[in-house]
Amino acid sequence: MGRRRSSTFSIKRRVTEGLVFDEFGFAQTKRKDQKLQHRCHDYSYPQLNARRVKELCELLSYWNGSSFICRSQIERFMRMGIPPALRGRVWKCLLNIDKLRESSAFNYQKCLDEIRGPLVDLGVSEYGIISAIATLNDTENDLGSNQLPSRCPPDLAYSSADVTIFRQIALDLQRSFPTHRTLMGESPEAIEGQAKLFRVLIAYAKYNPKIGYSQGMSYIAAVLLMHLSEEEAFWALGVLLEKPKYLSELFDLSGEKIQHQAMVFHQFFKHRKPQLSKHIEDVRVSSIHFVMPWFLTLFTSLPCWDSVLAIWDLIMLHGLSAVFRTGLTIIQLLESRLMNLTDEAAVLPLLLRVPVDVSQHCVLLPALWSTEVQEWEIKCMNSLVLEETEGHHLGKIEKPIPPPLPTKVKEQEKSVDGPKLEAKNSIRAKRSQKGVSQQGSVSQTRGGTLPGSTPDSDGSVKDSRPEPAAFRRMGSGPVGRVARRRSSLPPRVESLRLLRTRTPQSPSPSPSSPAQTLAHQRRKTALSRELPSRCHCLNKTTNPLRNTQESQLI
Repeated sequence: MGRRRSSTFSIKRRVTEGLVFDEFGFAQTKRKDQKLQHRCHDYSYPQLNARRVKELCELLSYWNGSSFICRSQIERFMRMGIPPALRGRVWKCLLNIDKLRESSAFNYQKCLDEIRGPLVDLGVSEYGIISAIATLNDTENDLGSNQLPSRCPPDLAYSSADVTIFRQIALDLQRSFPTHRTLMGESPEAIEGQAKLFRVLIAYAKYNPKIGYSQGMSYIAAVLLMHLSEEEAFWALGVLLEKPKYLSELFDLSGEKIQHQAMVFHQFFKHRKPQLSKHIEDVRVSSIHFVMPWFLTLFTSLPCWDSVLAIWDLIMLHGLSAVFRTGLTIIQLLESRLMNLTDEAAVLPLLLRVPVDVSQHCVLLPALWSTEVQEWEIKCMNSLVLEETEGHHLGKIEKPIPPPLPTKVKEQEKSVDGPKLEAKNSIRAKRSQKGVSQQGSVSQTRGGTLPGSTPDSDGSVKDSRPEPAAFRRMGSGPVGRVARRRSSLPPRVESLRLLRTRTPQSPSPSPSSPAQTLAHQRRKTALSRELPSRCHCLNKTTNPLRNTQESQLI
């Protein structure tokens, strides 16, 4: 058994040593195998000259994450293209991982020491975690059936939850970038890379038990390890999964968050591309089928790795909105092809395995920068999804709708309600006529005509303007409030308003009785005392007596 394993190890090592890797660490294969692995090695990302690289290094040396100038400058360099050698420094500055590490009481190395205890009891090494999947599976089954192996000590340092998470991480390590140099085969570099990835993931599961470990996190941690050290990748993963700006709304233990965000993207997609969204629904392809793989792995399934890293640069800067922005851009680039497909078996693979000609840096990134997605749009779609889900839950407990009435009962109701409706209509017509007559009388008493009114043959004024439907009822609405406010004015203000609106041709009405004469004299005396002070307060530069009528009256 030992000879067979050593011979297998030597064969895999020779195969790994004989491969040629590209500049990003992916194994270069033949043309026919590239299509099967869905990986392209023809990169088209722009390269900065020496002067621009020096400017970027100077910016990172005095970086201030809260400064708008720094963030606008780093976005300018992203448009030009971040050099691969400086991408790790850029991500550290954007995520500000040093601040999280200093403020947290969590000790990464101490956590690893605590994890190694259960691994020793299980007889599993962190450097051979993939080869121990069968052992972990058997142990998990034994713990579930309460049949522990006889070789296990009675006081175990591990629990069933520990074994389960060990096995889940080991299974995902097999699938995470199997053609990358740091994770491929059993070379010393690959064994060390797998051990680093395992330690980062299991440490984060202990660091944040509310999230723990879920599928997709291995891809994110693996990309971070390609550009950062082990502990830096751990803290960067903590920032990405905990900050609301980034991916905190995508990962949880139950998987409900990613399903909710997939529904939000579905509504966003319907809002931006209604025809394409309807076409995809007609071929019975749900947005969840391709949105969840995109979001959970942050588009690492794209064949062109330079495009993937440029997308990650944008996500590090703008967060979750950049994830929505990238998804919308890919759909827009595939729109013409998707509209020509009418089969589910052709639409879904096209979305899951984006073609090389679409995912190339020179094609995808210009389209991505020209696509605008605002955060308020995502918030609106999120509110819409929440309302729909709440309405769905409330609809389950709503009262049952009463059955429709028989035809005989409906006819009886119509016969009874008919006279009532006629009486109401007649009352409304009388009220509208009365309101028109009141408007005409008001216009006559004020000595003028309303705009749009025409004099009749008998000298009365008739309003020819069409009456708005919203203002027909004078007792309510804004017109009614103004009318009630005017009717409640004190006599002095009312007399001053009537005096100023009266035309010189219409003389003031003469009092007809001694009591009216006395009231008129009192009103004139009060007006003479009040008018100069009011006019002086309104406009000190003008004459307080604005016209000859006021001077004659006083």
